[in-house]
Amino acid sequence: MLQAAAGRLHITPGTYVPQALMVLASTVLVVVVFGVLAFRRDARLRPWLRTGGAWAALSALATLMLALPLQATRYYLYGASVDNPFRLQYMERMASGLGLADMNYADLPPYYPAGWFWLGGRFANVVGLEGWAAYKPYAITWLAITPVVAFALWSLVVRRRLALLASVATIFTGFLSQGVEEPYAWPTSAWLPPVAVLAWSLLRKRDGVRFWPLAVVGGYLGIAAVTYTLNFFFGVLVVVALAVIAGLLERQWAAVVRRGAVIAGVAAPLALVTWGPYLLAGGLGKPNIAAHHLPAKSVSFPTPFLPGSVFGVLCLAGLVWLLVRARQDRLAFPLLAITALVYVWFAASTLALAAHTTLLAFRVIVPLDVTLAVAGVFAAVELVRRVPVPAVALVVASGAAVVLTQTGVSDSVREGLQAAESDSYPTGVNARGQHNPDEDRAWAGQLISAINDLSGKPPTDEIVLSANGYLLSYQPYWGFQHTSEQYANPLADYDERNAEIRQWATSTTPAELLSRLDTNPKPPPNVFVLRNSGGALTTGVVTDVFPRTPDIRVDDVSFSPQVFEAPEFAQRVVGPFTVIVRR
Repeated sequence: MLQAAAGRLHITPGTYVPQALMVLASTVLVVVVFGVLAFRRDARLRPWLRTGGAWAALSALATLMLALPLQATRYYLYGASVDNPFRLQYMERMASGLGLADMNYADLPPYYPAGWFWLGGRFANVVGLEGWAAYKPYAITWLAITPVVAFALWSLVVRRRLALLASVATIFTGFLSQGVEEPYAWPTSAWLPPVAVLAWSLLRKRDGVRFWPLAVVGGYLGIAAVTYTLNFFFGVLVVVALAVIAGLLERQWAAVVRRGAVIAGVAAPLALVTWGPYLLAGGLGKPNIAAHHLPAKSVSFPTPFLPGSVFGVLCLAGLVWLLVRARQDRLAFPLLAITALVYVWFAASTLALAAHTTLLAFRVIVPLDVTLAVAGVFAAVELVRRVPVPAVALVVASGAAVVLTQTGVSDSVREGLQAAESDSYPTGVNARGQHNPDEDRAWAGQLISAINDLSGKPPTDEIVLSANGYLLSYQPYWGFQHTSEQYANPLADYDERNAEIRQWATSTTPAELLSRLDTNPKPPPNVFVLRNSGGALTTGVVTDVFPRTPDIRVDDVSFSPQVFEAPEFAQRVVGPFTVIVRR
């Protein structure tokens, strides 16, 4: 409802009005939440009503902080730029059918976990939107769900008032650490700290442990496995490390192993829902090119606790609290373990360069930020208990939250917001009503129309070789080759496909090209979308050059227009592209 209300504002892009409304709305919500926490609660208020109010406040805060700035555009943060083309393509694929499928390649099981996107496809079907158009409202819906679940998880290990504070800090951290840029990874990043605390308490417990808390930990790992692989492996590392330490401290290895087996028994079936088909198809022995990425954020150890900002001070306070309270406080040790393991992961990722790969260390920065920020809240609560006047705590806490909203949060989404407003829709215009013919995505709608006119087949029957990578973000066409090997399914044999494209381009006659297409070992394209370039028709072939920066090289491969001059092909020029469909 809040998303729909924000979308009806129709405020023209290029103004600060949406951000002003976001700051006002979030400030009011934060002051109300802190006001309720600072003063004695009404004992007459029923528990379910207090809990429902907390859920409503958390979901409203998370929703409005992004729904208002994005009210003028149909895109999520970063529009159709950066990594979003693959996300939009995955949404299109999942919205086109009920089964699990690779986002790009026909007849292959998915490699990237499809759980979040499969649900997104069902969301798109229910609301009646194309996959790419459903991505924004679906992603914001998950932003609203995440703190509510975090509150429920924290409520299992701390008092609900403290759980509410931790959940508010989690919301702010998602924006400040750019966790919300990956809405499918953000939930399991946000939920790891309370799950680690719960696992620690269960693994150390001397007496019996019920099944359902262990199932919560296993369910978390299973959800991570079907939504974001790296969070699954890091979560497993955290739980295993806590189990080993619990075994050493409590000297009850048999109990620890039994409880670990229950956790694994819950997580494994969930993980196999998406990973089972890939493993059965022989994916276990394939190289992991997705890890061939070394951005600047993976080179240096993360230091979110540097002073100089409210968030930095909060994280610094959290770090100090973890170090001081690790031996006395049941919350501090598992959170300190997460912090330490993040730095272990960074060190291991650097050492992995010797094996020509990485552990994508920059992806665990978000769980670190959440952990330190929540620990900072716990430190602040200890300090506030020494303040006899609740109003003082209310003013300080509210002021800090307002500063985070007005500076850090606004700054963190500014770049993504600009891309969302300036990137073209398939219609060729953007949220500002502008048309930029130099953008490939601006031609997507006309290219789709040309393919449909020349082919007459449904999009899911087309295999496209495209020089316009954005085309597959807006229609569920299959791609013969993905535009990036890092996002390509290892089962697709990326290098072999590149070699086949290069061989096709050496054809000198239509008969030679048709023969090579027909004898191709993989399903060949029946649609070519090639770029007009000096009398030739070109497409790009991407090669992995890791560890160089950038880590890919794009080579132009040129086809002679004459090889498509045959009755078997129909052609149409669309702007800088030529659409060729095999009849």
